[in-house]
Amino acid sequence: MKKVIVLAGPTASGKTSLSIKIAKHFNFDVINGDSVAIYKYLDIGSAKITPEEADGVKHHLLSYVMPTVNYTVYDYQKDVRELIEKIDYPFIVGGSGFYIKSSLYNYEFSDEEIKSHDISQEEKIKLIKKKDPTLKIDFENPRRVDRAYNMILNDELPSKKQSGNEPLYDILILYLDMPRNKQKDLMITRVLKMIEAGFIDEVKSLREKDIYLYDIIGYREINEYLDGKMTLEEAIDKIVSVTYKFSKRQKTYFLNQFSPVLLNPLSDTLVSDVINVIKEFLEK
Repeated sequence: MKKVIVLAGPTASGKTSLSIKIAKHFNFDVINGDSVAIYKYLDIGSAKITPEEADGVKHHLLSYVMPTVNYTVYDYQKDVRELIEKIDYPFIVGGSGFYIKSSLYNYEFSDEEIKSHDISQEEKIKLIKKKDPTLKIDFENPRRVDRAYNMILNDELPSKKQSGNEPLYDILILYLDMPRNKQKDLMITRVLKMIEAGFIDEVKSLREKDIYLYDIIGYREINEYLDGKMTLEEAIDKIVSVTYKFSKRQKTYFLNQFSPVLLNPLSDTLVSDVINVIKEFLEK
């Protein structure tokens, strides 16, 4: 069974730096596991790795499609599985749990899911509320609606849902479990650095291309700031707050859907610990 390694964790947990150290040590290629970094031009707001940070490590599915393309989780699943077949030791880095799981497990999308982008958002929301009336999501966020819609369709097919928990590969999941008392401060620092790096200009440039991203954390808030709906300070506070809440759901997803090896990203021995875990995994 093909071995696949995944490095996941919340924003500002140090995934990028650690992933390069691991990739260079083992001579791995990296497959992007972040649903936002897939898109071109979404660089600063997605904290996308720079060529300098990559330090020669090859990355796949990074700046892969235009933001105007409806690149779905189904598309990602197909592309990742093709890459896994070509790469000796696939190394997925990112925090988009549903994207990663659908690629590594026997998760089969129904014909309705594959064609779901042809169905109006209103119809999707109507079905979601009918099938799962207690579900609480941001119904103004198309990506959240699409994900909920697809999962509900899949839940109507018990055989597919059951098979969705069967791994297609021998998988090692590494999760950087940042202590809660440190996480928010690191997120604040990250957002301030993004602003200093030109995040507002990046969003302005996208708007000039007629690309308005109100469904992606960070881009939504900066767009609302540019629309005059909030101050920059309010936008920054909201980005941090929403990102923090998302990180809690993100961790819950990985703990519930996988059996990750939890790692303390603040540990002095983090790199050597991870290398040892991966060596043991590859040798077994």
